[in-house]
Amino acid sequence: MKPSINPNISIIGVAIDLGAGTPGVSLGPSAIRYAGVTERLTNIGYNVKDEGDILANKPISPLTDGVKLKFLDEITRVNTELCNKVSKVMAEGRFPLVLGGDHSIAIGTIAGVTQHKKNLGVIWFDAHGDINTEETSPSGNIHGMPAAVSLGFGHERLTSIGGSYNKLQPDKLVYIGCRDLDAGERKVLKELGITVFTMHEIDRYGMTQVIEKAIEIAGDGTDGIHVSFDLDSLDPAYAPGTGTRVPGGLTYRESHLALEMVALSQKVVSAEFVEVNPIIDNCNSTAKTAVALMGSLLGEWLI
Repeated sequence: MKPSINPNISIIGVAIDLGAGTPGVSLGPSAIRYAGVTERLTNIGYNVKDEGDILANKPISPLTDGVKLKFLDEITRVNTELCNKVSKVMAEGRFPLVLGGDHSIAIGTIAGVTQHKKNLGVIWFDAHGDINTEETSPSGNIHGMPAAVSLGFGHERLTSIGGSYNKLQPDKLVYIGCRDLDAGERKVLKELGITVFTMHEIDRYGMTQVIEKAIEIAGDGTDGIHVSFDLDSLDPAYAPGTGTRVPGGLTYRESHLALEMVALSQKVVSAEFVEVNPIIDNCNSTAKTAVALMGSLLGEWLI
């Protein structure tokens, strides 16, 4: 364990797929555990405590009267519980490592972290923007909205989780790996001036230059960096088991390099890895990749 990262890690699973369009990602935490996450982190030198899973119920109907957002009630409940759990873990002096589940869980994770880190920087690895609201979303799937909610935009029941005052600042949010943005997302990203390193910038400048800039933006003057890692940021060749695959993504080594460099910044205070779907995976390879990437973020070095 070379970088200076909290030696005490709490794993929090969130078994939910209600925010996604493809079922099965609720099995992600189990798949990641089966791929050996606890053993890997223990071998690095961490004191690992598995906090178990937050479980989602499946409502009969996806919609609440008058609301376009699917499964709003249950997603609100799960993220409220997650927020409280993450906050409790941090109050105990432990590093929260959250296993998804679909990306809607970033709402609860970030809300919990900002109870303790008021000025939080975020590096968001994703093929998508996840910055839709009820008005702009083509699908009503809440896993396409957590960045918006964390910035304070969206349905009041979601933005109020953890307190409406603890929100991210747009100039401290950085995207890595985007290549599929909705029209409404492109508009709001430009209006808010959020830094987005698409695959074009990664191809043109290389991951080293991109991630150095991302760390500078998310880490300058903040209380630490949260890493939100959607496995669909990788090219489907390296992560087939995720529900919204987009060709032309990050390579395996680009992803490891990025997380190794974030680790070396010594600014990481929390992380989540989401959208591992073992139902559509190949021999649990995506979960295994997720565990390997967690190792890189948390200071696993060959020599």
